Amino acid sequence: QVQLVESGGGLVQPGGSLRLSCAASGSIFSTHFMGWYRQAPGKQRELVAVMASGRSTNYAGSVKGRFTISRDNAKNTVYLQMNSLKPEDTAVYYCNARNVFSSQITWGQGTQVTVSS
Repeated sequence: QVQLVESGGGLVQPGGSLRLSCAASGSIFSTHFMGWYRQAPGKQRELVAVMASGRSTNYAGSVKGRFTISRDNAKNTVYLQMNSLKPEDTAVYYCNARNVFSSQITWGQGTQVTVSS
């Protein structure tokens, strides 16, 4: 069973940067879409960025040009580099893995990102 553990959240000032990490329990990138989602208070969870097994990526319009999803196969880790952060980026960020064959979805526990002066 896939397990995901996020880290790297915290408090940052507007305009600052953070890098989130998502460590998977094994070598899953060849069989899973990997994504980052976020959920702000009182709002629905939304897709932030996704990477397919072939490394193609897609981003929400609100983060395009500021956020970058990447992965390190040797470390079984997916990253979300977040630059030029805005207060509206404040949310709990979740890592997500979707099996391309079974469509089974696994979520991490989430990590809080707060953008405030």
